[in-house]
Amino acid sequence: MKAFIKKLIRILFSPFILKDYFSYKKLDSISGDRFAVRFRDFYPQIRDKTIQTGFDRHYIYHTAWAARILAITKPAKHIDISSSLYFSAITSAFIPIDFYDYRPANLKLDNLTTKKADLMSLPFVENSINSISCMHTIEHVGLGRYGDPIDPNGDIKAISELKRVLAINGSLLFVTPIGKVPKIEFNAHRIYSHEQVLSIFNDLELREFALIKEHDGSIIRNASSEDIGEESYACGCFWFIKKI
Repeated sequence: MKAFIKKLIRILFSPFILKDYFSYKKLDSISGDRFAVRFRDFYPQIRDKTIQTGFDRHYIYHTAWAARILAITKPAKHIDISSSLYFSAITSAFIPIDFYDYRPANLKLDNLTTKKADLMSLPFVENSINSISCMHTIEHVGLGRYGDPIDPNGDIKAISELKRVLAINGSLLFVTPIGKVPKIEFNAHRIYSHEQVLSIFNDLELREFALIKEHDGSIIRNASSEDIGEESYACGCFWFIKKI
């Protein structure tokens, strides 16, 4: 009953839905009534009549950036740690992907393997992974949001693990929120400064830094720290190489 009331309210307070409904019924009767339009099947969507298609700027651009890096490096296999499932699912069409997460995904595709892993204790030996990504993930580690243990230094421990397993001359694709002022928005995420990220990864070589601004523009490839400006929740994409 509650679902019925909610549906009725959404329809009544969205006049364009009723207008579109009656227009559809009229046109459909002319074309042969191919589908029965019944009230119990109404599924009103009231926010999609927009001038442009909306999207999550961070997640569209950073996964597109990472896929383009893999198109350059062409690894025999890529390991992803808890990044967007869309990234692993789509990229696995071209490159074998092993996806690891604290909460393993029951996703079945050829060329894609999904397994459980704790970022603070990765199941790989030292210097063994030639191509690895961990994107929009580290900022959550240790905050308990996903059922992981509370640990204020969880992100640092997780990064140490990424560096430990990365092979010499291997690539690490690392993505995290960045801003002019570092802060934590508990229990959602941490936001790092550009300087903090470079300091944590000071034993790796930065091959590329790309920036996704918060509100305007697209991704800036080969960006500088000055491009961050006054951003409070931008997205930093870092391609690191392990040289020693």
